[in-house]
Amino acid sequence: MALACSSGAALATPQPAGDGGDATDLGAVMVVAQRADRVSSGATNLDLGIKDTPQSISVVSDEQMAQFGATSVNDALRLATGVQVEEWETNRTTYTSRGFDIENTQIDGVGLPNGWGVATGAMDAYGYEKLEVIRGANGLLTGVGNAAGTINYVRKRPTNDEQGSVGISYGSWGTTRVQADYSTPFTTDGSWAGRVVAAHEEGDSYLRGKDDKRDFLYGVIDGQVGENGTLALGYSWQKAKTNGNMWGALSFMYSDGSQAEWDRGASTTQDWTYWNTTSQTGFLEYTHQLAADWQLKLSYNYRRIDNDTRMFYATDVDGTGMQPGTNLGLYGYPWGGPDATTAHLGAATLNGHFQLFGRDQELTLGVSVGRSEATNREYAQAICGTETCGYIAMPGFPWAGDAVAEPQWGELSVYSTLDQRLKRAFGATRLALTDRLKAVVGFNYANYHRDGANYGVPFDQTEGHTSPYGGLTYDFNEHVLGYVSYSDIYQPQDQADKEQRYLDPTKGTNVEVGVKADWLDHRLLTTLAVFKAEQDGLATGIGYNDDGQYYYGGVDVESKGVEFEATGKLGDNVDLVFGYTALKLTGQDGDDTYRWVPRRTANLMLSAHLPSYTPLSFGIGGRWQSAISNVETSGFAVRQGSYAVFNGFVAWDFRPDATLRFNVRNIGNEKYINTLRYSGFYGAPRNYMLSLDWRF
Repeated sequence: MALACSSGAALATPQPAGDGGDATDLGAVMVVAQRADRVSSGATNLDLGIKDTPQSISVVSDEQMAQFGATSVNDALRLATGVQVEEWETNRTTYTSRGFDIENTQIDGVGLPNGWGVATGAMDAYGYEKLEVIRGANGLLTGVGNAAGTINYVRKRPTNDEQGSVGISYGSWGTTRVQADYSTPFTTDGSWAGRVVAAHEEGDSYLRGKDDKRDFLYGVIDGQVGENGTLALGYSWQKAKTNGNMWGALSFMYSDGSQAEWDRGASTTQDWTYWNTTSQTGFLEYTHQLAADWQLKLSYNYRRIDNDTRMFYATDVDGTGMQPGTNLGLYGYPWGGPDATTAHLGAATLNGHFQLFGRDQELTLGVSVGRSEATNREYAQAICGTETCGYIAMPGFPWAGDAVAEPQWGELSVYSTLDQRLKRAFGATRLALTDRLKAVVGFNYANYHRDGANYGVPFDQTEGHTSPYGGLTYDFNEHVLGYVSYSDIYQPQDQADKEQRYLDPTKGTNVEVGVKADWLDHRLLTTLAVFKAEQDGLATGIGYNDDGQYYYGGVDVESKGVEFEATGKLGDNVDLVFGYTALKLTGQDGDDTYRWVPRRTANLMLSAHLPSYTPLSFGIGGRWQSAISNVETSGFAVRQGSYAVFNGFVAWDFRPDATLRFNVRNIGNEKYINTLRYSGFYGAPRNYMLSLDWRF
């Protein structure tokens, strides 16, 4: 289940046209003192391995994150096949797959709010043992869903033995990081254990005037309750502070239709801007073994996100572009305000096995209830000089950080409130029809209600929907499996129409056909999938209303394409991940649409240990994408050609318990605009990081 929540700044934006085992392959819980199942839940509620799941799944492990220096979730998801990380502002990111926004996120298999697909702040990745990405509609497993997919963040859990690690790193622009991870049993028999994870990172940036600071803390305790129960509880806290952030991004179009070229560090920010995000999550889980093959799981999850901002937006108000030669024609707009979103989710799931047709079958049933509340405020009467702040004529770009003085912010006022509730009931079964043919069938019922007000426009909406799901897998032989799956699409939307009323949910269908095969004695898995998704009434940007507020309309969009992924070991000392996606996106008139989405992408991670000296390892990874474009309000298109960015590392285990690692990002020093979704800015030039890790 995923509750959709709005962040205040998102609503206000005038946007332009470990060692935990494989959590996807868990067996029944066996309650003993030293438990082999001390891992977080995967993205499915059934005991399915990646090969046996009739959808495309990619996993990014904590080892891969460490190798390639992926300390943030954005960096980690760049390692995943088929996922685009679109940083359209310095502090807001949208993750997309198969041409659509990923609006469904989970932590340990339980849905939590992700706004309308927007992640705010730089989320630290150190508290997760891996990230799982299920591509394509996943309504059976998440409760609500669209055709993009689902991201499941798998938390680190306590280990049976005392162990820990400490790491320090230093890199380009004075970026420093300190991190620690410690786990220990609390009892002599190992029935209770705890783990604590902490990280601190800060540094300047290649972007003018920008610096970041991030603190992260996570703790978890789990243990045995009686003879048949286990209990886990945990809490995480993060504070991400950015000075010199951009609200919106760069303008690239001149009034004559030519495209501007800026330095990579170009920024529209002013010296007084900042964006601070505080995130908190808490969870409580109780699992009870009812019988050898049946278990009941009860869980409660809490999340709160607070944003505090002072921002500066720059745009060509009349939509004609900048003046060639002078770079005049841009106007700035100061804005600020806090917002807060709180979410609660309770769930109960029953899993078990039963005999039918002389074969072992599996069943899962569950219910969940969630609620989220958001309040968004702004400085409605900010004063610039002697007048109420409006659009301010700017000097020719690029300008300095003191071009506009900080306003007198005045009193705060509420401009948006949102109360959302989602009740869900679901059921699914995996049936072994023959030794080779298996079926996964199920349903999901969701009742969704929200009320509140947006810029003075009240709303009260209630929707109910039942989504069917079906999948078949067939084992051609020991190594090759074919599959087909169908899923209904149902996704509430937080975008508003011209009258600032929320759009109706988008609905549609998703079909996927694929082949999965393992090679090299089950050490390498390949997946080839063909997909087609149709979404009706999908929120798409239209323009500005008479009050200057950006609005959306529901349009019909079709995505179809092919994906390939190979992941695993090529040998004892060589690991590989390679992925490729090709897709076509068409609108309701059959024309090409969403041109800011690359139609072809490829990703690579290749790492190896020297056979003659295994303490020395190295690797190279990267992403390639085809050309993208977007038509601005001027009618001219901004373009970014195809490009590739490669990263590499060299690591030396100079002691059995210590590793020295050197990372290089953007080896070729490629210059590129990171996205054209709304607007964009340039990606980072070549940069470096040196890290030292000690394990005990």
